[in-house]
Amino acid sequence: MSPRAYLLGRPEFDRSFQDFLAGFLPEEDASWHEAGTVTPAERLVEFAGRVCYMSFGSKQSNKTNTEYIQHLISNGHESVLEHAVWTIALSGISRAFSHQFVRHRVGFAFSQLSQQYHDESEARFVRPLGIDADPEAAAAWDKVMRDTQSAYRKILKGLAGAPGTAPPEVRREATRALRSAARSVLPNAAETAMIITANARALRYFFKIRGNIVGDAEMRCVAAALLELVRPEGPALFADFSVECLADGLPIVVHHPIE
Repeated sequence: MSPRAYLLGRPEFDRSFQDFLAGFLPEEDASWHEAGTVTPAERLVEFAGRVCYMSFGSKQSNKTNTEYIQHLISNGHESVLEHAVWTIALSGISRAFSHQFVRHRVGFAFSQLSQQYHDESEARFVRPLGIDADPEAAAAWDKVMRDTQSAYRKILKGLAGAPGTAPPEVRREATRALRSAARSVLPNAAETAMIITANARALRYFFKIRGNIVGDAEMRCVAAALLELVRPEGPALFADFSVECLADGLPIVVHHPIE
């Protein structure tokens, strides 16, 4: 099972910026000459950068949007990249991965499938990439997955919940307690799903430090999937990253610092 990423929400840029400039700047400088075809995310970042210096009208340089964003990044002025935000759904990922992913709190928001509220009797498991290279290891992994799922079902069946005549809040908490007990046997390989919201700066940091960890294939695959998803949304924001392939046939994210 491979990680899958789906774009749910993207940046927008409204034309009301013209009213903002007209109300803040002298008439001769209340204009913005845009250069090049750009995405809403790229426009938003450039506009935010220009507001920092009010470099509009006669004070505007002749840089293209790509050149302007590259200049921001190369000078470490990446705070303006935080205005470009995407919401993404992830599936086909393990809870082992999610435990590491949620450490990235700055610039990220997470909502994750709850094993307390969701019946995991038919849970799927994310097979570690490369485990099939050793038949004995693969067989041992398969057996543990079968055993833990069987144990989960037995625990659900064996522990009595609140009777149907109990008040709804009593039944709800009894079900939560039941599934909490049962989920304790589930492995890190259990598949989970997440909704994440992240800004361009946070994503760039994630790609830099997580996308090239050779020994963590799932992390590399998720990082590559995220990069491929957001790069068309803001090519200039992620132009210094590429997805390459290692000898194991799996992707790795490579950073090429802007000079």
